[in-house]
Amino acid sequence: MPEEFCVFVMAVIETAEKMLPAGLRPAGGRMLRTLAASLTARGEKAAAQRMALTAFFIRIVSAALALLSQIVLARLMGEYEYGIFVFVWVLIVLFGDLSCLGFHTAIVRFLPQYRAAGALEKIRGLTGTARIFGLLSGTAALAIGMIALHVFSDRIENYYVIPIFLGLIAMPMIALGDILEGTSRANHWPVLALSPAYIVRPVLIILFMLTAIGLGAPHTAVTAMQAALAATYVTAVGQYVATLLRLRRHYQEGPREVDFLGWLGVAFPIFLIEGVSFLLTNSDVVVVGIFLEPHDVAIYFAAAKTMALVHFINFSVKAASGPRFSSLIAEGTRQQLAVAAIDAARWTFWPALAIGLAVLAAGHLLLSLFGGAFTAGYLVMVILLAGILAKALVGPAETLLMMAGKQNICVLLYAGALFANISLNVLLIPGLGIKGAAIATASAMGVEAILLHVAVRRALGIALFAFATPPAAKTDMEVR
Repeated sequence: MPEEFCVFVMAVIETAEKMLPAGLRPAGGRMLRTLAASLTARGEKAAAQRMALTAFFIRIVSAALALLSQIVLARLMGEYEYGIFVFVWVLIVLFGDLSCLGFHTAIVRFLPQYRAAGALEKIRGLTGTARIFGLLSGTAALAIGMIALHVFSDRIENYYVIPIFLGLIAMPMIALGDILEGTSRANHWPVLALSPAYIVRPVLIILFMLTAIGLGAPHTAVTAMQAALAATYVTAVGQYVATLLRLRRHYQEGPREVDFLGWLGVAFPIFLIEGVSFLLTNSDVVVVGIFLEPHDVAIYFAAAKTMALVHFINFSVKAASGPRFSSLIAEGTRQQLAVAAIDAARWTFWPALAIGLAVLAAGHLLLSLFGGAFTAGYLVMVILLAGILAKALVGPAETLLMMAGKQNICVLLYAGALFANISLNVLLIPGLGIKGAAIATASAMGVEAILLHVAVRRALGIALFAFATPPAAKTDMEVR
């Protein structure tokens, strides 16, 4: 950390502390000094704290940007063409991410260990192999997708064929971007890790779309997919160059040691966990796209995207609770862990309820920003909020299980919730349309919450529920 930056941060903190009202100065001053310590301290723990703060800020900006970009695209294309684009882009990003087979997260697992051991040859081997693997696996997904598109073209609606073709070409770059993100996360480079996919690419899609339309291109999903394809390649190539230059500055050139099978052996179980979770998050949009018309997909996606603002509460609490749970599992008592878990559930549920009701109060206005036809998705928002609140009742239960080494249980739970989600969507969508999709998704969230509650109770002996009474903390004498 440069000395000049530390001096600058301390000067800003001292000025901010002096500007606080007298009544808030003691507590506010302590918070500001804690923040300053996190920003200026050295070491692995401080780096992790800075990365968490930066990542949280980027995710806040990216959420607002994602909503804004979707509104712009919907306004430019109308609900029918926008629905085609949304369905195809969700599919491409979904399978592009899955094509990495968990290797992008395995980097986060191994690289810090190699760095601590001074094994630079293993770091070079890991990062170089991961980039090649990402490109090859993404290209394999591209080839499989092209073959499937050719074989099943007569069963695919004509308006989807060209957008899917264009989207498949982006697969290798999406996979490479995930690998580069994992490499940067492992090195505590949060801006380089998150800003390309969450900030730069959405901005470029809009800019390229507006440029294309300005040059006379039609306001269609094909134009949007062309813009998305160009934005994906520009973002991935730029991220590749920036990451490679930074890696060379930190680790220089030298011999490489490769343990591909060992890395893949760790990556594949991670792929199962993250893959099922990712499928669970996006399966409703995919099933809606299969059964319903593009304008229905557009309305459902806009309602779900707007309601996703409430999910930020869960993301924030999970980010803060993970280290706390880990520390208590290692050094605390069962009672302390239970108190922390129930406290996290409360901090998830009540803010989610407040923000959810606020989003619903402004729901018609928010949906109208996409276009007049999108207000038909208001009931979808109401139903989805019920599912979000059901999940919020158990807070970051999956984080608690994973911190306790029960990640295999999470895989089974996610698989059960995914099966319920897809089954209910297939059952309800033909008769109820997008309302059926919302009921299915909300019900699957409820199933997930029940399964998590039961799993935490059986595995850890904690009755995790936002309305539960925390167990009385024992004194030191009682603990002994």
